Amino acid sequence: MSEVFDVVVIGGGPAGYPCAIRAGQLGFKVACIDAWLNRDNTPAFGGTCLNAGCIPSKALLESSENYHRAQHEFAAHGINIEGVTVDLAKMQARKQTVSRSLTSGIKALFKANGVVGLEGFGKLLGNGEVEFKAHNGETKTLSAKHIVIATGSEPVNLTKIAAFDGDKVVDSWGALDFTEVPKRLGIIGAGVIGVELGSVWSRLGAKTVILEALPTFLPMVDVAVSRDALRQFTKQGLDIRLGAKVLSTKVGKAGVTVEYEVDGAKKTEEFDKLIVAVGRRPTTKGLNADGLGVALDERGFVKVDGHYKTNVAGVYAIGDVIGGAMLAHKAIEEGVALAEQLAGHHTQVNYNVVPSVIYTAPEVAWVGLSEEAAKAKGYEVKVGSGPFAASGRAKAMEQAAGTIKVIADVKTDRILGVHMCGPYVSELLAESVLGMEFAATCEDIALTMHAHPSLSETFHEAVLAVDGRAIHAVNKVKK
Repeated sequence: MSEVFDVVVIGGGPAGYPCAIRAGQLGFKVACIDAWLNRDNTPAFGGTCLNAGCIPSKALLESSENYHRAQHEFAAHGINIEGVTVDLAKMQARKQTVSRSLTSGIKALFKANGVVGLEGFGKLLGNGEVEFKAHNGETKTLSAKHIVIATGSEPVNLTKIAAFDGDKVVDSWGALDFTEVPKRLGIIGAGVIGVELGSVWSRLGAKTVILEALPTFLPMVDVAVSRDALRQFTKQGLDIRLGAKVLSTKVGKAGVTVEYEVDGAKKTEEFDKLIVAVGRRPTTKGLNADGLGVALDERGFVKVDGHYKTNVAGVYAIGDVIGGAMLAHKAIEEGVALAEQLAGHHTQVNYNVVPSVIYTAPEVAWVGLSEEAAKAKGYEVKVGSGPFAASGRAKAMEQAAGTIKVIADVKTDRILGVHMCGPYVSELLAESVLGMEFAATCEDIALTMHAHPSLSETFHEAVLAVDGRAIHAVNKVKK
């Protein structure tokens, strides 16, 4: 006999657990299966994000940034610190505490919303049934009208060039667990993950080289803003080499030898540790998606329609496993949207207004189109920039580097995109997202009062600059 539910969610990460919670709130009988095991073999909900990605990386970014400021910024405030050192073991323990506090909270949320949390593996059996296999090997069958695949993603392993060995060559999870600061650190990939991890270990003392095959830095970010970010990171000591295609790696007792090519010339570098951060791929191993006939695309992502339905009746998919922006907040919104659709509500996710952030210092954040992308789509655009150098608040913080750029449509005055590099722009971005969600025009933001002194004034200045009206910066266009 199978245990009967209304909804069974396979995967307890940022897509799965919110879907399960919202479904529980809507009156469904729900089970959420998750297979995650931490290094010490303890199970935990929350997926990569809470256990080995978003949260632990932000904990280390915060700790390493505080160390960097103590060394290089506090003196400007008249705070003199001599002999500041790093206790990496304590830093790692704090990271773990932050992560575990959040993952344990999911169980409490499950209990409060009537969700049955099951720790182990889920396998599609067909006919509305799922096999659950606990970590101790015990199995049972669950049945449900609605089965949701939310199995997430995993790091891409360059098996032929730089295969993970868990020691010298590691993925993003391994890069968060170093017990010593490498003297020389190599990173393949200058995307979000590569730059964040590079920032952590560079601040803590590692001589860090990032090898990026693409000729441009952060191509998804507006060119002016990405150039500004690259300049700031280089000034901090990150050695970012663009157009560097890795050809091979060789692991030895002392470290890793990396051979790469730049402008047709082959070069080699020696590193103590090498992080491979070239992207993520969908996790479907053991799910039996192929066996059940669930359609996958050429890259292994589960194919869904606009309502997250797969080609198999009663089976849905959300989050990283369906592709698109591999971001926790995008996955959360899909999970909630699907649960509400199952209850008959009319909901949808606006994929044109998905925020993105790199949590370095300065931070990089963006939403919507860059100037280049807007022009490529046929828009006639007008742009404006607000530098943090003109911000009294940023100067008082000793963090006046960076800028905010606004891209708007000439014909409608609507904001098409906002791209930022500067202090705490991860928080400033929310105003841009909300404005674009409500189809705000530059005039709407220009007429909105912003507190002084605040970092948010820089966004206001950037919007004013779009029409040559900036007050605290020189206008390039006057009308």
